[in-house]
Amino acid sequence: MGAASAAAAPGPGASNEFRRAGALEIDNLSKRFGGAMALDGVSMDVRGGEIHGLLGSNGSGKSTLIKILSGFHAPEPGGSVFVHGKPLPLPATGPKVRELGLAFVHQQLGLIQSLTVMENLRLGEFAADRKWRIDWRAEEERTRATFARYNLSLNPRAVVGALPAVEQALLAIVRAIEDLRSAGLEKHHGGVLVLDEPTPFLPRAGVEQLFDLVRQLADEGASVVFVSHDVDEVMEITDRATILRDGQKVDTVTTADIGHRDLIRLIVGQALSDFESAHVPNAASGSDVRVTGLQAQGFGSVDLVFGRGEIVGITGLIGSGSDRLPALLYGAQPADTGVLELDGAEIRLAGLKPMEAMQKDIAYLPADRLGRAGIGGLSVADNLTMPVLDELGGPWRLSRRRMRKRAAEQGAAAEVKPNSPVLPLGALSGGNQQKVVMAKWLQTQPRLILLDEPTQGVDVGARQALWTMLDESADRGATIIVSSTDYDQLAQICHRVIIFSRGQMVWELTGSDVSKEAIAEHCFLSIPMD
Repeated sequence: MGAASAAAAPGPGASNEFRRAGALEIDNLSKRFGGAMALDGVSMDVRGGEIHGLLGSNGSGKSTLIKILSGFHAPEPGGSVFVHGKPLPLPATGPKVRELGLAFVHQQLGLIQSLTVMENLRLGEFAADRKWRIDWRAEEERTRATFARYNLSLNPRAVVGALPAVEQALLAIVRAIEDLRSAGLEKHHGGVLVLDEPTPFLPRAGVEQLFDLVRQLADEGASVVFVSHDVDEVMEITDRATILRDGQKVDTVTTADIGHRDLIRLIVGQALSDFESAHVPNAASGSDVRVTGLQAQGFGSVDLVFGRGEIVGITGLIGSGSDRLPALLYGAQPADTGVLELDGAEIRLAGLKPMEAMQKDIAYLPADRLGRAGIGGLSVADNLTMPVLDELGGPWRLSRRRMRKRAAEQGAAAEVKPNSPVLPLGALSGGNQQKVVMAKWLQTQPRLILLDEPTQGVDVGARQALWTMLDESADRGATIIVSSTDYDQLAQICHRVIIFSRGQMVWELTGSDVSKEAIAEHCFLSIPMD
């Protein structure tokens, strides 16, 4: 891990431009959206060669702070930012941010999926270069040498869209560092790299590989700001961490000196007990949901039975097929054969279309909340009211007033912050986006709810709100199927957990046997059921 030592302070006669000693010094940054203060006088520092965590609940101000640093938002007057002693003019501009040695890797990575690894890596250079031709052989050799420097074996000619998620994340980080090098990284003492939620979609092995790269960069002198909701990851990888809450700085702590629960208490403002379901499934209802003979390419044949009001977890190792079950039952992925029986009505899964599934009171929430689950460029009201537009129209047209009213009501019930129906969905923090897309479907009171990684990238406080929403739906009689690789989450909210391997159900845990440790153990055992 990188050393956490600050650069020496300048002498009393030093220019004001170089009066700051840290790699990144933030002083009194604020940002207001309408009447709401999203960031309120935040100050923090990042030392040279330090891996510095930035933590906070959804809506705490983390995203707003990062967007000010990257030039996406203009702050309120009165704040300042210094990068290795030099002032960053505010509002920031892309060229000045890069010139001073700041680089960003956002959760969406910013890669062009249809281009090759080499083209993505050198895209900035290609755009700025006035040469009329590119020596592709030389560029490939240069790209391989770059990856070798970071002990990576990425294929320069591979199309990015075909790469695993972890290799895409590693490519985005190397590209950010190489952009700093091309801007003169050495004179910036290694630069400052901001990693904004880089791990939610990575398997554990991928997280370890990414952490190895981050540690190497810190050892070489770069400073890293690691933005995350995962407390365990922050405690593992960072030297220090700054915690934001409700737009204000709560504290900066040395992560080696603080416990897990104490860090959570700083994030949410109170001690957080483990979530416990408020209800038990209706055992008298019997098998209200049956899946028979489900087969798809590389999946099945699978037979499953679920009860009314039951929350069932589906999990397994990466590639086990557990993440495919919700999509197959909704028609979002094609099934070859199979029947879904819902309260006595049979639904043929081969040829099932999502619109048909929705009409039969089935709701599906994919993992990508700004992809298939929600549309970031549309307002919260537009996203939230999509399934109920027929209830909100007049004789000739939709009523925008009624749409906004419904969105405000559902947003308040789901504790969306800020609860502003006119904001673009993409302007909300990740946890609040998830509350919106969850509320979008739960307002229809579906009979069968299919969820894929519903709390991925969501902070510990927002998770409790989402789990409560699911618990209330189950209490009303919905059957809920949760596909997730978060074993702790499954152990807290599920009545049963079914484990998959190679497209087959291989184990089932019920009652007191449902624990984080038992789920993890059986995921690695892959022992067929009798």
